[in-house]
Amino acid sequence: MTLYALTGTPGTGKSSVSEELRARGHTVIDGKRFIIEGGLLGDLDEGRDTHEVDLDALNDSLEMFRESDDEVILDSHLSHFMDCHGIVVLRCSPDVLAKRLEGRGYGPAKVRENVQAEILDVILCEATESDIPVYEVDCSSGTVSESADAVEKILKGESSDYLPGKTDWSAEMDRWF
Repeated sequence: MTLYALTGTPGTGKSSVSEELRARGHTVIDGKRFIIEGGLLGDLDEGRDTHEVDLDALNDSLEMFRESDDEVILDSHLSHFMDCHGIVVLRCSPDVLAKRLEGRGYGPAKVRENVQAEILDVILCEATESDIPVYEVDCSSGTVSESADAVEKILKGESSDYLPGKTDWSAEMDRWF
């Protein structure tokens, strides 16, 4: 089985791209639902308004998918911590990301935390700390279909256009912080 991680800061487009990939016939696991239904959701971190997740237990629970002959995509902002074949990090410009998160009802502190994580490449840096191939797709201005096309190219091995390092939001740091 080939497990791919589809990850990124909240609001970068994971759910939308996953929905499009499912519509195209790909097997995509909704990481949040999988964590909840698997009883892997830990205590609430009230300060950050998020639940803890035991990453080792999550990784172990994915074993059933590793024994399959199918290609599986795990959609989660935690998926890059899992044992997988490749990691696709979805990226989004800070202004677009902030608007998306505000549209979801995120408060100013949560918007700022996630925009800061995106500017600082937190998920991309975490992903590149592994020995697993990492790719990035900028979902700021294209359509969901175009982002899904990029992910499909990566899955097919046509990945040279999506190597890390092409997306840089560091010039936005002074505006946001």
